[in-house]
Amino acid sequence: MTTSPFTTEDYVRRMERAVVQAAEAGLTGILVSPGPDLVYFTGYRPTAITERITLMILDADREPIMLVPMLERPDAEPAPGAAAVSLVDWADGDSPYVLLASLLDPAGHYAISDSTWAMHLLGLQQLMPGSRYSSMTGALPMLRAVKDSDEVDRLAAAGAAADAAYEQIVGVCFAGRSEREIGADLAGFLRAHGHSQVDFTIVGSGPNGANPHHEMGERIVRDGDMVILDFGGLCEGYGSDTTRTVHVGPATDEEHEVFDVVRRAQQAAFEAVRPGVACQEIDRVARQVIDDAGYGRYFIHRTGHGIGLTTHEPPYLVQGEWRPLVPGMCFSIEPGVYLPGRFGVRIEDIVTVTEDGGRRLNNTRHEMHVVS
Repeated sequence: MTTSPFTTEDYVRRMERAVVQAAEAGLTGILVSPGPDLVYFTGYRPTAITERITLMILDADREPIMLVPMLERPDAEPAPGAAAVSLVDWADGDSPYVLLASLLDPAGHYAISDSTWAMHLLGLQQLMPGSRYSSMTGALPMLRAVKDSDEVDRLAAAGAAADAAYEQIVGVCFAGRSEREIGADLAGFLRAHGHSQVDFTIVGSGPNGANPHHEMGERIVRDGDMVILDFGGLCEGYGSDTTRTVHVGPATDEEHEVFDVVRRAQQAAFEAVRPGVACQEIDRVARQVIDDAGYGRYFIHRTGHGIGLTTHEPPYLVQGEWRPLVPGMCFSIEPGVYLPGRFGVRIEDIVTVTEDGGRRLNNTRHEMHVVS
């Protein structure tokens, strides 16, 4: 799938929408630090994030402004969103906080990127003791949660690349090799299919699969092992994250039973996706299937998380998350059952909400894949 670069107009629309959301939340404005938020609003990703502060200000009373270190201005200027932003630079030896304070409301309430360094926030608070700050995720959790069609296309491309990597990994030999060796193969396949960054390749074999976030290790995979493969990274700037559980050689009746319970839970949760349904309802549906089968106490995590420029972001499919699904939201559906000391099963797809339901962005088969 070929995707087009984001334009200045795309970034302007995002900034304008953010200002409206901030006002509706009773905020003075938004302070954006390097990281996924700054990439989202400008396309600018500093070559290094250091003690020199870069910060963009979005509020309804002025055009967007971005404070940048003087020596980094040449890097910021070519960013596609920078054409709609006034760049203000500062030099070593000056106080960037004094300059920032002159641009902010001393009694304002701002949402600030979660990735902001504490030293920068404290520097502002010292000069503006009457100001208040809330985390971006806490104050504006839906800011990046609803994707436009171009973002969904990128997530679909990332999902297709992860699927292609999976189709290759199931063709390699598992038995007699370490988890780490298999994980290295999987990372190589992800890169070969267009991932610029591999964030994780979980290979949980046998009893290690009962730890949902097991780090691949030196355990040698054996015939008869259930193996959880959970992998992802960045492709065209957007995240992939998928999980499949394979079996080395024939599986036992119990393993087939547990696998089928998880498969049915994942399918039921997917079928529940539609606009207006609360996020927590998707979790409830998946959990009900597993509870009814008698494995509820072995499902030990939420059903899913949002994905976009980062692998984990709002919305979260968890009890207590009442926000409704809306078209354009993208998230994982990944129920699992983990039997301590024995094995685990998890099946995960990225799903996007459509006008009348859901669409999977991962499309490899859900049936148990037997590997050698």
